Amino acid sequence: MEKWMVAAKRADFKEIGEHFGIDQVTARIIRNRDVIGEEAIEKYLHGSRKDFYSPWLLKDMEKAVAILQEKITNKNKIRIIGDYDIDGVMSTYILLVSLRGLGADADMVIPNRIMDGYGINEHLIEQAWEDKRDTIITCDNGIAAATQIQKAKDLGMTVIVTDHHEVPFEETENGRTEILPPADAVVNPKQKDCGYPFSGLCGAVVAMKVMEALYEKMVPEVDLVDRMLPFAGIATIGDVMDLKDENRILVKEGLQGLHHTTNLGLQELIRVNGLEPENISPYHIGFVLGPCLNASGRLDTAKRALKLLLAETREEAAVLAGDLKNLNESRKEMTAQGVEKAIEQVESTSMMEDTVLVVFLPECHESLAGIIAGRLRERYHKPSFVLTRGEEGVKGSGRSIEAYSMYEKLCECKEYLTKFGGHPMAAGLSLEEENVETFRRKLNESSGLSQDDLVEKVSIDVPMPIHYIRKDLVRELSLLEPFGKGNEKPLFAQKNLWISQLRVFGKNRNVVKMRLTDENGYPMDGVYFGDGDAFAEEARGKQKIAIVYYPDINVYQGRESLQVIIRHYQFD
Repeated sequence: MEKWMVAAKRADFKEIGEHFGIDQVTARIIRNRDVIGEEAIEKYLHGSRKDFYSPWLLKDMEKAVAILQEKITNKNKIRIIGDYDIDGVMSTYILLVSLRGLGADADMVIPNRIMDGYGINEHLIEQAWEDKRDTIITCDNGIAAATQIQKAKDLGMTVIVTDHHEVPFEETENGRTEILPPADAVVNPKQKDCGYPFSGLCGAVVAMKVMEALYEKMVPEVDLVDRMLPFAGIATIGDVMDLKDENRILVKEGLQGLHHTTNLGLQELIRVNGLEPENISPYHIGFVLGPCLNASGRLDTAKRALKLLLAETREEAAVLAGDLKNLNESRKEMTAQGVEKAIEQVESTSMMEDTVLVVFLPECHESLAGIIAGRLRERYHKPSFVLTRGEEGVKGSGRSIEAYSMYEKLCECKEYLTKFGGHPMAAGLSLEEENVETFRRKLNESSGLSQDDLVEKVSIDVPMPIHYIRKDLVRELSLLEPFGKGNEKPLFAQKNLWISQLRVFGKNRNVVKMRLTDENGYPMDGVYFGDGDAFAEEARGKQKIAIVYYPDINVYQGRESLQVIIRHYQFD
């Protein structure tokens, strides 16, 4: 079930359109993205690197840079502790290459998802101590590791935390109190008293900012950001950060760098997936390249992905890229089996009535829990947790909907959990097997979700008749790219369209082409991607359709024609 809603945000669209030389439709979409005021609109349309915020605005940046300068000068041994997902791998790469570029004695450890679990743990601290590494710098983790970091401090080690996850807190009489780890410097824009203007950065960008500030101090003539932007951009998309403010500009600039990347590993990964470097878009990172980079941390070790990025010969890069692609194919098969079992569990039990889904798949590979939870969330539009049986008890991942802050809800039932962390929209957790049912019950009792929250909302930017679509308008809409979470592709709608010449094709019968005609006889080609036979069956005997769409230019044998890509539909 879906609820279609038209965004009704007000502004003087005519004036905005004239001032910026854009169509009123484009002006309306920009307002719907809450971009308000001349300066903000200018930055949204034409933002570039000059609009990046200074790294020095991040809390503890001065401390972190001073420590790293001293350690490099004194030839102290630095250990980077990263994470096994795409953001963790990119963060680790950025720190390792940047520190070594300054002559630092730096190495890295990426935790093993199964053996070590997420982030820094005591075993990794002991290992660093035994390896005579006196300094630890974390990336994409560390903010929730107060106990583990205390151990490092007790051993006399120096610790810098760079992270972007939510800061743990406890409720007191005076409101929320942050629980910060006892590190020598904590760089995380989510800290309450951090003066950075934008808190939505991913871990790799936080790491890049630290290195940018360090380079400004040590070798100001080197443009480190230019070198690291493609990796920071990949992490921002791969970790599904909001493409707003600095993130959107950063991804736009990062993609430009990626189109001409000299990194052999990325070149080969692009090649084995049959892509052209200059055409790489956020879609390709999110659904093709990113899953390959993530697959090594899921089914093997994330060090493989890092090794690919560090490859020094094309031969080595080609072998590693091929391995990652094959691993990702295995991951896809295993995911499909897991999704099938999860759906069966939900639909054959009383769980269908739950507002929060908690599915226990003991045999499922724990690295796939998050992906399966995401598929359940898409199918049922409910917050979804998938739990698996791990080495020590039960581990799991959750994916949420806008109306439900997952991290806060986990805080409310932390007595059933042995470990947890995350964001409003996603979380990871561990618990004892005997607590699974109690955990499910508690989450559902306190979900606070209404039936309205569980109906998927389709937000329409402009109810635009198909006869208004022009090639110059479609091209102008590309000014709003890159699209992604927080800057979604604009959606338009029209009802009372006549449908004819419907045909289904494609290897998996997942493409539907049709002719749409409005009440004045104006024709337009329509394309729908999905279950083609189901669409055709639904359309049988119906003449009219209401559509939510995105306008597009189809190029065939050198000829251009307008068409609409149908995202949602309702037959009259």
